[in-house]
Amino acid sequence: MYYRYFGLTEEPFSIAVNPRYLFMSARHRDALAHLLYGVGVGGGFILLTGEVGTGKTTVNRCLLEQIPDSTDLAIILNPALNAVELLATVCDELGIDYAPGEQSLKVLTDKLHQFLLQNHADGRNTVLLIDEAQHLQFEVLEQIRLLTNLETHTKKLLQIVLVGQPELRDLLNRPELRQLAQRITARYQLKPLNLEETDAYIRHRLQVAGLPAGHSPFPKNIVKDIHKVSRGVPRLINVLCDRALLGSYGQNKTTVDKSLLKQAVTEVMGEDEDIAQPSAGRYPLGLLALCLVLAVVSGLLGWQWWQQQQAAEVTVVAAAPIIEPEPEPVAADTAPQVEQPRYLWLSEAEALSQSLLSLGYVGFDPVALCTANAEGIRQIQIKSQNLRCEPMQLASWQALLELNRPAVLTLISPAKIRSFASLLGVDGDQLILAAAGSSANQQLTRVSMRDIGRDWTGEAMLIWQPPTGYQRPVGSKGAGPVVSWLANSFARLDGQAAGLATDRFTNGLTERVKLFQRKYRLKDDGVVGLNTLLKLNEELGIAIGLNPQQLQASQRSATVNLLEGEG
Repeated sequence: MYYRYFGLTEEPFSIAVNPRYLFMSARHRDALAHLLYGVGVGGGFILLTGEVGTGKTTVNRCLLEQIPDSTDLAIILNPALNAVELLATVCDELGIDYAPGEQSLKVLTDKLHQFLLQNHADGRNTVLLIDEAQHLQFEVLEQIRLLTNLETHTKKLLQIVLVGQPELRDLLNRPELRQLAQRITARYQLKPLNLEETDAYIRHRLQVAGLPAGHSPFPKNIVKDIHKVSRGVPRLINVLCDRALLGSYGQNKTTVDKSLLKQAVTEVMGEDEDIAQPSAGRYPLGLLALCLVLAVVSGLLGWQWWQQQQAAEVTVVAAAPIIEPEPEPVAADTAPQVEQPRYLWLSEAEALSQSLLSLGYVGFDPVALCTANAEGIRQIQIKSQNLRCEPMQLASWQALLELNRPAVLTLISPAKIRSFASLLGVDGDQLILAAAGSSANQQLTRVSMRDIGRDWTGEAMLIWQPPTGYQRPVGSKGAGPVVSWLANSFARLDGQAAGLATDRFTNGLTERVKLFQRKYRLKDDGVVGLNTLLKLNEELGIAIGLNPQQLQASQRSATVNLLEGEG
């Protein structure tokens, strides 16, 4: 790996909690001092909060190392429990025996009380530490408060440490939890690192990994940019530095420059952030005021233009022939017929045909589309192709647009008939749809999200191309050609000669998948499912999204005859 290239003995910026890399900034030392004071005073609650990745786990480990041997400790890492489950977990942690049929609040509380009294008589203290405490339910928090009522005439028998994200403070500020809030004897909000601490943090980890003091692949200006982008959060600093070093290794550079850091930011945070952009405080006040005035004027002009656009008729894509609806005569003795918009179908198969046509596939029987295979998965039965129909229920347009794929939308037409439309592209707040009756010379029409939103049921059918052999989400225990495809795909993206796995998932491939998922703000569980594969296909350039330019290009090359298995 890259660390040998830089003369290191191991990867210096792993996000795993390694005691050898412990870096105690002034903020971490203050947090530890507050916790030690709270534990020393005895009784009540201690509160430690901080943003994700600021080092709460580091402080907790230091606290546990410095707690006296005369202290019994119960640690709860998963607080998503009800009151009975929480008490049972506390008893398990402290080694308190209870029969399986005795799992009730009264029985468990009585047994815990007996244990605490015995511990007190033996001169021992008892501490309960709850991590991720922002996930505690109100009823469970109330039960935890009642545990602090277990006391003698001179001392409370149980010390409780609550560790969580800033939402925990908001939760404890609720009026119904004021009794618990009043029992907090020490609290600390862990802040991110400042610029000087960020610089010291990076140098510290490099030196622990074997780099001599005074040598660093991160120049001062790059450290400043890393602090700006990461906002001083240690976990983000680790991931950014790791990706920047990997990029330097891939380009045979010995130091990180702005282009490499910008690439790392895009890969890690999923956004093309301008790391060189100066802060607002460096601009003259008059210039800021001028910018504000221009922004207001632009907003008013934009609003006026938008109003004009809303008043306009639904138009057609410029490159496609305009469709003018022909009025039908209405007999004097009949009621007016409800107009059927030109983007609706009464047949799902025809809508699917139009979606496939936009992807460059022509010449097949639409009746044979999306038949279920032996596993019950709806697939398009086309020779030499591996296309799949993916039905889903979505809550909003945003959820659909994030998938970024042509789709068949299920609508309820003005005539109250279940109908379908083929979504091929998006341009602003306008959807680009295939017009009814289109053939190989596909005609397109535009309609605003607001107008079609009245008809859309939220159902959508995506057409996408999974890797060969893919049937269901695959993770750390996966094996087969799908794993090989994943490893080779990431190697291609990273410019590496070999993948991180062959036909079985490895830890390296799992971490690479998590990194990719974080880039696109997906659930970073290392499991490759639909959303991860959709984004991966985009990165590999083997998928057509909803971009109007991609749509026009695919129409120009729509020459594949699927019945003959070409392409």
